[in-house]
Amino acid sequence: MNTSESSSQYSASMTAPELRASGQYRAGVDDGHPAPSTGERALVLGGGGSTGNAWLIGVVAGLFEAGLDVTGADLTVGTSAGSTAAAQLAGATPADLLAAVLAAGPGQRPGPGAGAVRGSVRPVVDHLARTNKIIADSVDAADMRRRMGASALEREAASDGTWQSQWRTTVAARLPHQSWPARSILITAVDAVTGDPVVFDRHSGVELADAVAASCSSGLPYEIGGRRYIDGGYRTNAENADLATGFARVLVLSPFGGRTLTPPAWHLDLATQVADLRSRGSRVATICPDSSSEHMFGANAMDLSLRPAAARAGYDQGRARAEELVEFWR
Repeated sequence: MNTSESSSQYSASMTAPELRASGQYRAGVDDGHPAPSTGERALVLGGGGSTGNAWLIGVVAGLFEAGLDVTGADLTVGTSAGSTAAAQLAGATPADLLAAVLAAGPGQRPGPGAGAVRGSVRPVVDHLARTNKIIADSVDAADMRRRMGASALEREAASDGTWQSQWRTTVAARLPHQSWPARSILITAVDAVTGDPVVFDRHSGVELADAVAASCSSGLPYEIGGRRYIDGGYRTNAENADLATGFARVLVLSPFGGRTLTPPAWHLDLATQVADLRSRGSRVATICPDSSSEHMFGANAMDLSLRPAAARAGYDQGRARAEELVEFWR
């Protein structure tokens, strides 16, 4: 499959309805059934590494147990670890996914609820330092995405070439099902060569595991159909909540708390995205880690030993927020 022809690609500077009107949204969609441009409910699952994935699952499980099921949203937007969670929640119950996270002890191979490869603080710190330098050298978001892609391609050239298949196997093992669900899910990525934002859906001609693997590729680029992709968090921010434009109610789960490393003048932060959604008529609610659990993200985002604690923290927040969100969601 040639994703240069088959993937749905978006411009970060246009809203979802504008993209659909321009034809960019449906580039290569071959069956005439694009993702909905409007609807009642949209669920946005942000990026956040291994602990972020566990926290997302915990929040959704906590909401579910308290009587609020958000897994049937008309649209789910998944970015990086959020793309893994989106695919997992489409194929397994929140309770089962939470149980898998809690059952996996430190150092064990992640089960179906896992969200990122095993890692430590040092590689994450190095990655953040490299990312901060690229952002500082960039003139705008488009330039930043191109530079991020170029950096990933340089690291790929110096690698032994085994990462692609290993990463694909790892990601596929996390998914309860390998097929795209019937429900509408958007998974974000960035073209490593051009820096163009990319969004995959079930009409893109790309396998679900490949779309998730691309969205989670923050180090080396992931190749699909001759093109290479990097982490969807570089599209705008870790949430990409703008893709929910046109929906009446938007619930955003943000493991990184809406923070961004990019300059405020670029307007890529979650607060700006939320304000824009509201200005266009959407009601928006957000859930972010509370102050007692913030230490499990950022530099610690790839620490597998923190996944159970992150999941429990998310679960507690989901249960605590469920009552106030029932009217909002229903």
